[in-house]
Amino acid sequence: MSEKKSFALRIDSETMKAIEKWASDEFRSVNGQIEWMLHNSLKNAKRVKEKKDQKNKESND
Repeated sequence: MSEKKSFALRIDSETMKAIEKWASDEFRSVNGQIEWMLHNSLKNAKRVKEKKDQKNKESND
């Protein structure tokens, strides 16, 4: 597992409310939701490599 780094995030209240609602709907913490959103955006922009296991799993679904 990769090392995690902390940083402060300033975000407007409406965006935070939307993220909190989405996280609740997905049974995630707000932090977990933001991590998922960032990773998903990076993956869609082809800025991170997909792990072979994850790619194979998605193709089998």
